[in-house]
Amino acid sequence: MPQIIILPHEELCPEGAAFEAEPGEVLIEAILRNGVELEHACEKSCACTTCHVILREGFYSLNSAEETEEDLLDKAWGLEPESRLSCQALVGNQDLVIEIPKYTINMVSEQH
Repeated sequence: MPQIIILPHEELCPEGAAFEAEPGEVLIEAILRNGVELEHACEKSCACTTCHVILREGFYSLNSAEETEEDLLDKAWGLEPESRLSCQALVGNQDLVIEIPKYTINMVSEQH
């Protein structure tokens, strides 16, 4: 099984995390199941950008992003070429190293 490494995030995961996930599992499901409270304001329906993550390793092992996800990603804070919405990304067969952006659009609008 691939290992998922979450890099430290000041608020959500200060010490980082590492766990295994099943290939084909939705990335956000694996993250939430392992105690990292990644925001998902639209309840994982690909209607916002709050579950945006940046893949530092393993990006190309994920399924391809569909047009709806790509359109939403254009609105994400801190967008990078290896950005994905974790509610749409399926774990592949390679290990993943994930960075959670410092902010989401919700955090900025709620003045976190």
